[in-house]
Amino acid sequence: MSIKDWPAEDRPREKLLRCGADSLTDAELLAIFLRTGVSGKNAVELARDLLDEFGSLKRLLGADKQQFCKARGLGEAKYVQLQAVLEMSGRYLRERIEQDAFGSPEQTREYVSSRLRRYPHEVFACLFLDNRHRLIAFEELFNGTIDGASVHPREVVRRVIAHNAAAVILAHNHPSGVSEPSRADIQITSRLRDALGLIDTRVLDHFIVGDGPAVSFAERGLL
Repeated sequence: MSIKDWPAEDRPREKLLRCGADSLTDAELLAIFLRTGVSGKNAVELARDLLDEFGSLKRLLGADKQQFCKARGLGEAKYVQLQAVLEMSGRYLRERIEQDAFGSPEQTREYVSSRLRRYPHEVFACLFLDNRHRLIAFEELFNGTIDGASVHPREVVRRVIAHNAAAVILAHNHPSGVSEPSRADIQITSRLRDALGLIDTRVLDHFIVGDGPAVSFAERGLL
């Protein structure tokens, strides 16, 4: 049955306008993005099929171009449109958070997740803060496996001095999706804390970004 033949209160667009976007299921939100279905399936039915095929909304949105475009009902135009939507949402989120001080783990967790979650490889980043914990800059400093050989304290110290930062928040992602700290994560955090302590710069936290909520070292008592 065409969505146009559904009762008005069940149609995704009308439901969003009436009750807000958070009232919609993943399939209904995806259907609005798709706009149209394919032969024999309306947009909601197609959306459900795509979610089943990819396994989740997150996996669909994070699929590479080749995987995304070969799915029925999708294609290059939809891929380009999706990348634009994702980038706009990320920029909106970052701009909203950057206007405030990074005073709460929840706020920082949201920010670093938006910056690092989609990378297929490990990225180590640093948030440079002033003495009121406002963001000066966010920089991705190292790529690859995060261990003592790939994260260089002297480079972090050099960037802290360049930004005249009073404090930093460290962050890196685990592409495996498992955000539990490893022994190497704990060791490099300790080395960075000691190195930055020599120039009176505080390490406020270290976040690991995985599939679920990012793990905070400060909340775990690891700093």
